[in-house]
Amino acid sequence: MPRMTRALTILGIETSCDETAAAVLRYEEGRVTLLADIIRTQLEEHAPYRGVVPEIAARAHAELADLTVAAAMQAAGISYDALDGVAATAGPGLIGGVLVGLMTGKAVAQAAGVPFIPVNHLEGHALSPRLSADCPFPYLLLLVSGGHCQFLEVRGLGDYRRLGSTIDDAVGEAFDKVAKLMGLGFPGGPAVERLAAAGNPKAYDFPRPLLNRPGLEMSFAGLKSAVARVAASAQTEGQKADICASFQAAICDVLAEKSRRALAAFDTGADDKRFVVAGGVAANKAIRAALERAAEENGARLIAPPLRHCTDNAAMIALAGAERLAAGLVGGADGLDAGSRPRWPLDEASALSTPIYGGGHKGAKA
Repeated sequence: MPRMTRALTILGIETSCDETAAAVLRYEEGRVTLLADIIRTQLEEHAPYRGVVPEIAARAHAELADLTVAAAMQAAGISYDALDGVAATAGPGLIGGVLVGLMTGKAVAQAAGVPFIPVNHLEGHALSPRLSADCPFPYLLLLVSGGHCQFLEVRGLGDYRRLGSTIDDAVGEAFDKVAKLMGLGFPGGPAVERLAAAGNPKAYDFPRPLLNRPGLEMSFAGLKSAVARVAASAQTEGQKADICASFQAAICDVLAEKSRRALAAFDTGADDKRFVVAGGVAANKAIRAALERAAEENGARLIAPPLRHCTDNAAMIALAGAERLAAGLVGGADGLDAGSRPRWPLDEASALSTPIYGGGHKGAKA
């Protein structure tokens, strides 16, 4: 499709994990107006298990998807024939939930007679700062969430190069596991952050894995194991607070040092070097502060989405769909043929080798 210059109205749908979300935005030459932004969490459903149960998440998405889309359209005050496209997460994520959002989006797109845009959930996070800030390409991205921790060069829409990533646990996963070890409830990340605010970050000398090794690879499994050994003997709230504060300080140190290295290697030749942090862990205030210091030391400007758009949301999916539609990267029946991908790296070289499920006849894999 040719590039579009007129205003576009896009419905976005996100169901990759434990939030059922729908959003409507208007996009015109890079300017974004968010008309509706509905996020329905599943905290009560998963809290008894202290983690996300895929089967429960999929059933909840199936019950909520239609209602959430209808609520978003009503909040936006538009009819379905006012849409120019529908975007939905096609991966990565829990396969049951992804399928619910994908099929819901395809149904709405077919009924409305508009293009369907399958969106990489990670691309949504990568573009999320552009919802509310002037953030032109290129920029350095640190994507930190429950399932991902990686540095990427964002050169342009659909043009990403991975520079380094975790070799085991993601940061968000480490936070959740530490919370579970200490009986702090679900979701774990905010619980650890709250308790850490009352603790001494120097009380325990936890390891900083791979900190002294060159490069941008990271590891957090050993840190989690070190916390588990200490947590087993923690009895008071003060001890727990000190453990959380010391664990969080170790995470901050690793991310800040790796960010310094990434920023030193990321040279665009421009005076305005941009460092973007996105994903659910970007909502952690201590981590944001550490990354902001690292950015300042390297002459960069830290850009992060508002807290609401750090965690999973449909506004970022709608934006990714709008930018792809505006750039002419959607056409024909390709969208309706799209399948779901439980794994879908942003860098294309890795993405080409990942399996696709439930797509149409064009290259789908079972």
